[in-house]
Amino acid sequence: MTLDRINRKILSVLQNEARITNQDLAERVSLSPSSCLNRVKKLEEEGLIGPYLTVLNLPKLCRSVTVIATVSLKDQSTEAFRLFRQAAQGIPEVVECDTVSGVFDFFLKIVAPDMLRYNAINDRLLDLIPGQINISSHVVLETGKPFRGYPLDQLLDD
Repeated sequence: MTLDRINRKILSVLQNEARITNQDLAERVSLSPSSCLNRVKKLEEEGLIGPYLTVLNLPKLCRSVTVIATVSLKDQSTEAFRLFRQAAQGIPEVVECDTVSGVFDFFLKIVAPDMLRYNAINDRLLDLIPGQINISSHVVLETGKPFRGYPLDQLLDD
């Protein structure tokens, strides 16, 4: 699919204002509402946008602890990586899991109700392959810049 100037503008607007009406989006990108809706549907069908999520203000909603965990596996086999990824996907409090290059194998973002629950998650992950997993935990004290979308203007070629 070609990402022309209008498609890029649609992506930028939707990334920051997912609840915008089709009418308002069409006006912002200088299209008719039907043409705009067709483009949005095509972007969805191509897998370029979606799923749609709501950003929650977690500190106002409940008490929680956010932990960034770096994980190293002693066993570098494909099977060990698959087993770890599968376990991480099965834990709801693991909200992000990235396989990375370098000193660590995974970065996890874990949001738990308290340190007791985080410790239980940590133990569960360590017990997957006893003695073969090293986890270093970093408690988030403050989020200075929360994720609010990708810098499309810098990432997409002109």
